[in-house]
Amino acid sequence: MVLNLKEWGLEFIKRLDSVANITSEYIVKSDEDTDDKYGYIPFKRPIDIYIKYGLIVLDKPPGPTSHEVVAWIKKMFNINRAGHGGTLEPKSF
Repeated sequence: MVLNLKEWGLEFIKRLDSVANITSEYIVKSDEDTDDKYGYIPFKRPIDIYIKYGLIVLDKPPGPTSHEVVAWIKKMFNINRAGHGGTLEPKSF
C-alpha cells in the first residue's frame, strides 16, 4: 500500500500552528507518495519499534540512582541494552 501523507502532514502542521496561535503559509515543493515499506506513520508504528529505537525521557525523582532506574527499564521492557545521560547530580549546574 502506498501512502499519500502530504495532505495528512500539512493538516497536522496546520493544527499545531492553530494551537500555538501561529498563521503560516506553506509551499509544497513536490508531490511524492511515501511507500509504507520504508518506515512507519508515527501513530501506526508498532510498539516494539518504539522500544528498540526510542528514548524514554524521565525526570528522575530523588531516591533511586540512575543505575537503578536503568535496571528497572531493562526489566520492564525485557531489553538487554539501555543507558542514561544528562545531569546526574542536581547541584552540578
